[in-house]
Amino acid sequence: MSTPINNDWRPILEKATANESYKELKTFLKEEYRTEYVYPKEENIWQAFEWTPYDKVKVVLLGQDPYHGENQAHGLSFSVNPDTAIPPSLRNMYKELETDLGISPVSHGYLKKWAEEGVLLLNTVLTVRKGTAHSHQNKGWESLTNNVIRALNERDKPVVFLLWGNAAKSKRKMIDESKHVVITSVHPSPLSAYRGFFGSKPFSKTNEALESMGQAPIDWQLPEKPQ
Repeated sequence: MSTPINNDWRPILEKATANESYKELKTFLKEEYRTEYVYPKEENIWQAFEWTPYDKVKVVLLGQDPYHGENQAHGLSFSVNPDTAIPPSLRNMYKELETDLGISPVSHGYLKKWAEEGVLLLNTVLTVRKGTAHSHQNKGWESLTNNVIRALNERDKPVVFLLWGNAAKSKRKMIDESKHVVITSVHPSPLSAYRGFFGSKPFSKTNEALESMGQAPIDWQLPEKPQ
């Protein structure tokens, strides 16, 4: 379970994995991947960092743990592999995107374009056992991803943090809001979206914040065919 990152995340992740907590996590994951179905595939665990280098991060969209259904997770929060049904939370995100910015939903849930735009699609836990949500919580991932958030917080160039739901909002205390921008709402899941996610305009608010920082806005339009 090494971190095969070949960009400016490498020294940050090397530091974040050089502790006893990560050694225990590696041991746990080695056995899980050997004996269970675990998502995403091992080679995709670090995908978010590969596609959104540290210096290119404009926005952090924080999820919890990966989707636990077959052929869904590929290392980015909220995103699914091409040719996989769009999960309900992402459908609600697309609805809000259309209301907010007039961008019509596409027919897939593959968010690579957002990652390449500078949106770090980060889960707080990077793996999960098939069919069992939260099965890899409290095994060591939280320590690593907290260190990732702290590393972004320390950066001079400001970041917009999108924190949806209580699990994501709990990370707010790690963020210096005199430098960075935090945008919160309830989670877009069907259980909570009608209690404040719809109408919250997170996409336009993010772009307004970026422009106020002198940064280019995110182009939230996804290609109709996954690329």
